Formats: sequence, structure tokens, C-alpha cells
Amino acid sequence: MSDGAISQDEIDALLSGMKVDSLGGGGSSSGGLSIDTAALAGFANGLKDRLSADLSTLTGSSFSCGTAVAEKLDRDQLLSKLPETVVAVLNDFTSGLSGDHLYIVAPEFAKRLSALVNQQESVELDEMAFSIASEALAKNTGNEIIDLEKTGALSGIATGPAQAVNVPKVMVRIPQNEFVLLTYPLTNEGQVYNVWEVLGSEAATGIVNALKGNAAATSSQQMNSGFGSNGILSAADMGSLLGGNVPMDNAMGGMAGMGAPVQSGMNIPNVQSLTFPNLSGSPSGVQQGNIGLIMDVFMEMTVELGRTKKQIKDILGMGEGTIIELEKLAGEPVDILVNHKPIAKGEVVVIEENFGVRVTEILSPMERVSTLN
Repeated sequence: MSDGAISQDEIDALLSGMKVDSLGGGGSSSGGLSIDTAALAGFANGLKDRLSADLSTLTGSSFSCGTAVAEKLDRDQLLSKLPETVVAVLNDFTSGLSGDHLYIVAPEFAKRLSALVNQQESVELDEMAFSIASEALAKNTGNEIIDLEKTGALSGIATGPAQAVNVPKVMVRIPQNEFVLLTYPLTNEGQVYNVWEVLGSEAATGIVNALKGNAAATSSQQMNSGFGSNGILSAADMGSLLGGNVPMDNAMGGMAGMGAPVQSGMNIPNVQSLTFPNLSGSPSGVQQGNIGLIMDVFMEMTVELGRTKKQIKDILGMGEGTIIELEKLAGEPVDILVNHKPIAKGEVVVIEENFGVRVTEILSPMERVSTLN
């Protein structure tokens, strides 16, 4: 501005960490985020069928996913899309990629997943609903990691444990500057739910670079297919490249006409496609060494005989001698929990004068979610 004053837009831009190009113009984000959203949209659409299949397997109800969309947004633009209260699942990358990464869903979607898993008509938005939503969306991240490591451009990608919170949308940890939003429209029994995935600029850039790096390697391999194993392009090869059916003499004459003598077997720069080592399914020695750092950490293990629900008036009326009937049948396996999360089932035994439990079954990840109460 001519009087040297800073406008409110410029103040807002400075407070949000955005770069102001000049005092004479409005705030900007350094010209905007330059990320290939088309590549990210293609990446997301390669995942959508697995996302809907995983949800169908988890809940026992059919889910389908429409076309996924990728777009560049800022915080205010995203907030305008969200309901007033949301369930946010934080699932940041810890290695291989960096930057903000989280999922956002409406509370109704988290409740729907919990109701289907528990086969109940109505459920509360409780710890179990959070665990189910976290498990389902972390599975999608796992599929993303598999696809990214297949490109060969990234390896050792890992995330921290997914953590779900139910908060007003303005309290969600959304990047202040521009970021990429992937939207997965899911349909279940006629109801449409959106799963929003937020990728900070660093994470989005890393993914795009990996996707484009793979495409570049493929292109290089196709271009290199006309060369012999020794990197020398023969006259016959040149004829094939120039038109497929061009006689050898014509091919050689065309090269000579460019002003340089060409001889059969002329040396051509040795161009080779980039190769990557095979990915191994077994953990590396470094990973095996890292797990040893937490081997002496204590965790709470409990054995749960059973549970029940009582009205407050019944609980207040309890006294000595009151019998509480549990939902489990006599002789039914008890639940074994670590840090309040079910991991196995077992049977109660007596060891001298102490109770114990013999492990009879280790639960799969899906079973751990479905048995969590």
C-alpha cells in the first residue's frame, strides 16, 4: 500500500506462516503448492477398491468406493467441507516419508463401523468405535506403503500407531499452509460417507516423486530396449527405430546425411535402465536390533472373566452377597488383554495356590478389533 500500512489479509498471512510477496499486494503461499494432484488421484484410485474390500471384510457389510479425488486446499477450505465435529485419525509417517498425515471422518461413519462390527443397531462413539476406525484406516495406509515400496523409489516406510480423537473440526491438527486432500466417497446400504485423507506438502511431494520416479524408470527401460546388451546400436537396430521397415542402407544413409560418418557397429553412449534391489519380506538386521530396545518395557496384562451392563439403580443397590451374572457361559474361554487390548483367549488353570491362564488361541488383528469392548 502507498502509505506503508499492512492490510488485514497480510497480517493473517503472516500469522499463519505464509510468505507475503510484497507489502503492496495480498498474502500468498509462495505462489501456491506445486504438486501433481493428477498423479495423487491416480494413486488414490488404485487404492479405493482395496479400501472398500477391507471395510467389507471387517464389518461383514458391503462397502463400495466411488472415484477418489485429489485437490490442493488450505485450512479454511477444508474446514468448510467438514461437519462441526469430526473423528480424526492421526497416522503420521515415522520413516521413509515425513510430514502431516491424518484421516478425517464424520462421527456417523465411525459409529456405523462400530455398529456393523458389533452387530448392534445403535452404538456410542466410545473407545471401541475409535479402535475400529483406527484399524480400518491404518489398513489403507498399509496398502499405500505397499504400493509406494513397489515403485522401488522408497523403502522402509513406517507409521506410528493410528490414534483417533473426537473433537470440533477447528481443533483438528490441519496444516496451516496448503496441503493435499484425498477424498474417498464410500457407500454402504445407500448411505454415502466421505473419508478424507490429509497429506502435508512434504508427504505429498515424497509420494509424487516416488510415483514419477517409477514412471521415469519404466520409460528409460522402454527407450533402452533397442540397444544390444553391450550398449551398441547396430544399423539394423537403427533401421527399426527409424520406422520399423526401413532398409539398412537407407538407415545408414540417413545418419550419414546428418553430417557425420556412420559405420556399422558405431559406439553409442551406454544407456541402461535403473535397477533396484529386490524387496525382502524379512526384517533387516537394523530393524531386528531396534526391537531389542523395548524388550524390557513392562506392559499391563489382564485376564477378563466376563463383562455385563447394569443400570445405575442396580449398581447402587449392590451389597455383600450380591451375585453379578456375566455374559459369558461357564467353560467359555476367557479374554487375555495387553494394555486393555485383546490379543488372545485362554482357559483358567490353578498353579499350586495361584490362578493362571493357559493360552489357547492368538487373535488376528481383525478379531482383536471385533472383540474389543
